[in-house]
Amino acid sequence: MPKPAAPPRSCTCRVDCRKGVFVSSIETRESLFRDLGRAARTIVWFVAAIWIVTIIDMTVFGGRLQGYGIWPRTKHGLLGILWAPFLHGGIVHLIGNTSGILVFGGLVILRSEAHFWVVTVVGALVGGFGTWLLGRPVIHIGASGVIFAYFGYLLCAGWFERRLGSLALSLVVFLLWGSTLFGILPLQRGISWEGHLFGLLGGAAAAWMLARTRTEA
Repeated sequence: MPKPAAPPRSCTCRVDCRKGVFVSSIETRESLFRDLGRAARTIVWFVAAIWIVTIIDMTVFGGRLQGYGIWPRTKHGLLGILWAPFLHGGIVHLIGNTSGILVFGGLVILRSEAHFWVVTVVGALVGGFGTWLLGRPVIHIGASGVIFAYFGYLLCAGWFERRLGSLALSLVVFLLWGSTLFGILPLQRGISWEGHLFGLLGGAAAAWMLARTRTEA
């Protein structure tokens, strides 16, 4: 007697796989949006803190807080290493540095929020201490040292990480904003080229440290 034909099987595997890929794609997209939102909030809060301090200084203290900037080779000036990034000489100075933070800091934080904070802290400390140690005997204020740290990190990350994506980013940053390097030269009066130079070196040092940490991990 012939065996009865087996009942037809419904192919659920392919449907389930497609459903799984679809759900995974949605979750990945939502995670990306969450990360972008968090990065945007971090940048906005950082910029807001700088604006708040500067506006309070201008409206309440009449600019007297600027005296807490970096005074090279003085004990009082050491505190300026922490305060200087939040102090600015006016709205024009503030707007210029805000755009730098949004552009260069934004590119850094899109790579990694952890990298953003490491570069910010290392750039502020190296840039500030270098200015305190070797800068001209005038008050140095502003977030431009931190901005140059972001710039230095972006330029050097590709070299230290030796990854195609990082190299491409470093190349694009150099091609689009390479003229920013003129800011480390003593070409303009009233500009802390020392802060720019040491901030850039701080950003390069941060790129080296972070690339080494990733390699060892």
